Amino acid sequence: MHKQRLLAAKSGIRAGVCTLILILPHPTQATEDHSSQPVDSDMNFRIIEDIGPSIRDDGESTADHSKFEILQKDFKSGPQVTEACLSCHTEAGRHFMQSIHWTWEYDHPASGQKLGKKTLINTFCTNAKGNEGMCAQCHAGYGWKDENFDFSKQENIDCLVCHDRTGSYYKTPNSTGNRACSIMFEGKKPIEWSKVAQNVGKPGRENCGSCHFYGGGGDGVKHGDLDSSLKRPSRELDVHMDAEGLNFACTTCHVTRQHIWAGSRYNVIAHDTEGLGLPGERRDVATCESCHSEAPHDYSTLVGIKLNGHTDKIACQTCHIPTIARGGVATMVDWDWRTAGKTKQGAGFKEKNYTQANGTHRATYKSIKGSFEYAENLVPHYDWFDGQMNYTTIETKFDPSQGPIEINGYQGSHNDGQSRIWPFKRMHTIQPYDKGNNTMVYMHLWGDDGDAYWGNYDFGRAIKVGMEKNRVPYSGEFDFVETYSFWPITHMVAPKEDAMGCADCHSKQGRLADLNGFYMPGRDSFGWLDILGYLALGGALLGVLLHALLRKVFGKKPS
Repeated sequence: MHKQRLLAAKSGIRAGVCTLILILPHPTQATEDHSSQPVDSDMNFRIIEDIGPSIRDDGESTADHSKFEILQKDFKSGPQVTEACLSCHTEAGRHFMQSIHWTWEYDHPASGQKLGKKTLINTFCTNAKGNEGMCAQCHAGYGWKDENFDFSKQENIDCLVCHDRTGSYYKTPNSTGNRACSIMFEGKKPIEWSKVAQNVGKPGRENCGSCHFYGGGGDGVKHGDLDSSLKRPSRELDVHMDAEGLNFACTTCHVTRQHIWAGSRYNVIAHDTEGLGLPGERRDVATCESCHSEAPHDYSTLVGIKLNGHTDKIACQTCHIPTIARGGVATMVDWDWRTAGKTKQGAGFKEKNYTQANGTHRATYKSIKGSFEYAENLVPHYDWFDGQMNYTTIETKFDPSQGPIEINGYQGSHNDGQSRIWPFKRMHTIQPYDKGNNTMVYMHLWGDDGDAYWGNYDFGRAIKVGMEKNRVPYSGEFDFVETYSFWPITHMVAPKEDAMGCADCHSKQGRLADLNGFYMPGRDSFGWLDILGYLALGGALLGVLLHALLRKVFGKKPS
């Protein structure tokens, strides 16, 4: 459980962290007019609106969808568009239904755990299970609002969320929530289904980003290396996705085969020992080594040789992603659910006490969620990682007195022969748990009913209903426990001239100062060895001086 790192982090989690706040109206109150206030990015959750889609070269396409007769219809819904898509792409539905983007399930081959958003606890809104009416708007399907959703119907697949190239497509919740949440989705223009259907193509960054940039409940909240600044990033922000340079789409690295994407946060390849493959050859990975090899630095220089000697112990990301959340969008680092539920004159409220670098105001408090802290230009957390993430599930029992609970932790060691030092975004949360059973809880958050927390602000009712609806034993008592989650960092790769230098790690107070159990030059020392070294150096210097003195005294004088 890496308790030492958790307890050390606990004392310093707030150091150098920026802060913000947001508020929503109580369901019995009239919606407050926010039209005169600056944009609040959390109120645009899951919706990207700007000047249009990112650049994406579809020149290889042999089809102009605007000329297809079947797409000339006056479509009224997404499922109608999907039926038209599948009439030509006859096998796409069968392929897509095998992907985690559809199933939201993953059976881990090593741990045997059943993972995926469908079941897991998290350190943000705590659980998607039971709240699909809201959370499944990031599911690549139509209409998943409860356990009755039909995963076998191919017309339920949402083709457009990944393939729209107009930049006008969006998704909203699958069911009605309390009024406290409704203003997030007011005033949206109707989708022009026929226009969108006729303008599809390979996914651009904004397609993937419409979900992955907004994970955890807002722009940049979850991962720290994924946010809306990557839609059109500069070279300094990401050398691969640079909109004026390489302009990689997500699928350039996350290569697809029959709608199965390379790369997994549930089963990470922390050290790719197979290395370089020809372009398009290695379709099962999304690693640095698959393009850059295991020896990416120039062997013709001493520096390059030395850097290549680091790759067996240091992940590429550790040196080449010096900080995260550096594109003007803040990432959340602390969430305290204990403060949720406050009202002013009977109404919920929000506070926005932080303005991030791009000028957007962010929420530091929401009545429906509690208090938040954010950071920008954040130095990652570093540790040894072998690729195995360890998950606390709804069945996992724990001792809350033993320190923060790792909702998704990791494993690794300096001497296991497999791990490398990796960067992580570390998220700290104080969230509810079942005090009697010592397990986490499912909360009923979303819904237009009296039991939903995002409306009644009653933890007791929301937890009781959430556990009962999902048929999970509940003691009837809840309290709050500290938790951590860790997210491996792989995006926002800086140009090589901005990579970390030797002294960033090889120094007494360097970035790896807290990693123990191994010797690092420049950081570590041995007292007795240092003394012997200093004595040897002093003796050598004294010998040189004595030799020079003797030569001067006894040397032959010139005639």
